[in-house]
Amino acid sequence: MAGPPTPSPRPADEHPAAGTPAGGAAPGSPPVPERRPAVLEAHGDRRVDDWYWLADREDPAVVAHLRAENAYTEASLAHLAPLRRTLFDEMRARIQETDLSVPVRRGGWWYYRRTEEDKSYPIHCRRPAGEDHDPPLDPVAGPDEQVLLDENALAEGLEYLEVANFSVSPDQSLLAFATDTTGRELYDLRFRALPGPDGTAGRGPAETVTGTYYGLAWANDNATVFYTRVDDAMRPFQLWRHRLGTDQGADELVLEEPDERFNLSVGRTKDRAFVVTTLQSTMTSEAWVVPADDPGAAPRVIERRRAGVEYGVEHHRGPDGSGWFVILTNDEAEDFRLMVAPEADPGRARWHEVLPHRPGTRLDDVDVFDSWLAVSERLDGEPRLRVVRPGDEGGVGRFTALLERSLLVEATERPSSTWEGPNPEPSAVSLRYEQTSLVSPRAVLDADVVTGDAVLRKRQPVLGGYDPARYRTTRLWAGAADGTRVPISVVHRADLLADPDAGPGSAPTVPAPCLLYGYGAYEISIDPVFSSLRLSLLDRGFVFAIAHVRGGGELGRHWYEDGKLAAKPHSFSDFIACARHLIDAGYTSPEVLVARGGSAGGLLVAAVANQAPELFAAVVAEVPFVDSLTTMLDETLPLTVGEWEEWGNPKSDAGVYATIRSYSPYDNVWAGGGTGAGHFPQVLATAGLSDPRVGYWEPAKWVARLREAHPGTRILLKTELGAGHGGPSGRYDAWRDEALVYAFILDVLGRASPPPGPM
Repeated sequence: MAGPPTPSPRPADEHPAAGTPAGGAAPGSPPVPERRPAVLEAHGDRRVDDWYWLADREDPAVVAHLRAENAYTEASLAHLAPLRRTLFDEMRARIQETDLSVPVRRGGWWYYRRTEEDKSYPIHCRRPAGEDHDPPLDPVAGPDEQVLLDENALAEGLEYLEVANFSVSPDQSLLAFATDTTGRELYDLRFRALPGPDGTAGRGPAETVTGTYYGLAWANDNATVFYTRVDDAMRPFQLWRHRLGTDQGADELVLEEPDERFNLSVGRTKDRAFVVTTLQSTMTSEAWVVPADDPGAAPRVIERRRAGVEYGVEHHRGPDGSGWFVILTNDEAEDFRLMVAPEADPGRARWHEVLPHRPGTRLDDVDVFDSWLAVSERLDGEPRLRVVRPGDEGGVGRFTALLERSLLVEATERPSSTWEGPNPEPSAVSLRYEQTSLVSPRAVLDADVVTGDAVLRKRQPVLGGYDPARYRTTRLWAGAADGTRVPISVVHRADLLADPDAGPGSAPTVPAPCLLYGYGAYEISIDPVFSSLRLSLLDRGFVFAIAHVRGGGELGRHWYEDGKLAAKPHSFSDFIACARHLIDAGYTSPEVLVARGGSAGGLLVAAVANQAPELFAAVVAEVPFVDSLTTMLDETLPLTVGEWEEWGNPKSDAGVYATIRSYSPYDNVWAGGGTGAGHFPQVLATAGLSDPRVGYWEPAKWVARLREAHPGTRILLKTELGAGHGGPSGRYDAWRDEALVYAFILDVLGRASPPPGPM
């Protein structure tokens, strides 16, 4: 139910496990799980759930049923095998498989990641930097390259691998990294010594710290690391301190958060002065710091939590030696403002405003350098960057008039996305950033922080003669039922227009097939970014659109607040309004419109399918949070209690119960009638058996109930039996999964023929 969206969803693999259809179904018929009715009662409401038992992963019949579903899905899509291969080959042919990221300088080293053809995972490397200030871009390994970690070697013999917490020690002699081989998001933390500049192998610790979670911070002694652990509900709630060369049993508990609404995370300030632990609920935060030079010290709090007040902490050392905490907060500022506080006494009474609240301009983040700041902000649905230069004064006067001394990083097209890249050195005098749009491949640039002049370091290669001029992107605005204007980002081939020079917002000559994507939760924004995989749809004449519905963060904090808790139904009505706008404006028609979303976005498109089935030919719901009410009533499930600030607590509040009851897709399966007549969209749903965020049983139960209501409609479920929320690991499996989704969509719309030729 929780967690980030999946920008590149990963539905099914090429060789799903076989199985015999459950419940006595004949081959070629959908599996029918056994009915074991469970009565669920709350607030005087009685629900009967025939498939509640599917949540018991210890029941052998559960996996047997999921295998049967996989076999049925594969059989149902067997005729698409040639198309899936074609799509995969198209996707692969556009990607430069042997490639590298733009190297990032840290001290005397360039750090980067390489990929090699026919290898699924990245290779983490570094090279001595010497006097060279321009990053090396040759993807072929040089003689001075050091391979820090080859994920392909780690993945040998494994069905799944995810690497997290990749972090080099302050003196750059040791590497910490964590591995998950199940998809359950529990990691084994490991260490290895790194060679020196002369290539001499180092000697280091061999211990493994098990059961860790996301987040790691080194102390400046190069021997102490801080890491997090989760409770039984998969909530990160403890901060631990480990000293290299010692057994895990000697690790020390530093902080523990008892409130089930709060998650604990750890990091380090950019200037490496403090280890920062943040305790964060949906609406409230609290930060504690430990000096990185004194890792055994007790943590001290910056400011005690106050309900509804959020803040994040960085640190700045002024030229006079004074230390300041730089604080981004929503305290008396809906869209956040920037404050500073003296290091010695950083409580709320000593906070000084340095960047004021600007309603409608959401301050998302701040990165602190020795002589400047990088501020990430959002305006009119687009992320952008601003460079801010403090003055030469001492004390708090150094931070006055920051906005007047700022420089906005310009974007060359609309809609687009600009964000900060990796900038590990506090002493840097240039800003690494990235820019993209729905038509422009990702560009990596370095900008002079005084003049703003930028140098293009690399543009994402797209093989096969891609020309962005042959595509059009625009921003549309749909009118929601309550009068709210909802942004839509759109891209399509230019030759779909009668006049290729037509202005922004011009619709195709003939309504085109359209894939409409949405998310709308947790203040997460789905920004307009380029995908070479998507060209397989665009070149077949598709329109791709993103519905930036309320519940996301695209238009600031109010946009989020107006799509959560009791206002959650706005997310669904916004998506429907976007679909209708695309239809009414001539971009598409209901016969060729497909909705897609994952996780909370899966809830979005599933709820919309119940409320407006007549608008869609198909729905792709990946790891969808569709049994919302039952999950939010069960506080023993992972993340439930912490999610009550997002969705509400239906256990204690009858009004919240009624709201979630009104939209929970599993409880509101549309069975015909109304404006939809007898039509219901075809469905492809996915799940992960190890998923700790959305239980695999939610889409499994939903699919069973949909089939019962719509026996003549193709409704498919694909479960990854060896993976979690993000699908299988490895880039080739991800591309195969995307090819499967595209093949399903093209099949539904009768568009399975090849594209008209190179654009």
